Amino acid sequence: MESDRGWLHIHVTTTTTEALTVADRCDRCGAQAYVRVLLPAGELFFCAHHARAHSEAFTPVATHVQDETDRLLAEHGAGAANRG
Repeated sequence: MESDRGWLHIHVTTTTTEALTVADRCDRCGAQAYVRVLLPAGELFFCAHHARAHSEAFTPVATHVQDETDRLLAEHGAGAANRG
């Protein structure tokens, strides 16, 4: 396990995958997806919240996990919740 790979703390393969875009949506709630889970028979997209909630279920069967949750801080900043 690699602890420097984001909050999921699971092994991520070096498979190259296209960056997630605003068009990629969470399969649970429809929010912007920041995690793509490749499975032997397809893929799932998750927002950060649902990726954390379901990581124990998909980790054993995933062939690759693309975790772009570090973009949340860069895009929205630490004080984003206190704005507006």
